[in-house]
Amino acid sequence: MPVLSAVVANLAAYAALLGSSDEPDNLARLLATALPQWHRDALCREHPEVSFFTELGASTAPAKALCRRCLVRDECLSYALADPHLEGIWGGTGPRERARLRRTQKAA
Repeated sequence: MPVLSAVVANLAAYAALLGSSDEPDNLARLLATALPQWHRDALCREHPEVSFFTELGASTAPAKALCRRCLVRDECLSYALADPHLEGIWGGTGPRERARLRRTQKAA
């Protein structure tokens, strides 16, 4: 989960800039406000054992199976389609699948 680690590290640095001695609370506040509202209802939050940021060649099937059951899958996919730089599984799709969907949307 290198992408998530980088996000957390950046948010931790930002929290430190806020000047509070209580960095974990600042980080929690930043995470709560930085994430879109639908993310709070995402099924992936309840399953930390499932990796949505896999190493090259590793199976994405468990993450995609979880996405198929998620109530906010459409919102998640829309979010991911809007940002071509996102890695990992979002809305039940990987980066290549989302690139194909973007091309299809542009052609239509």
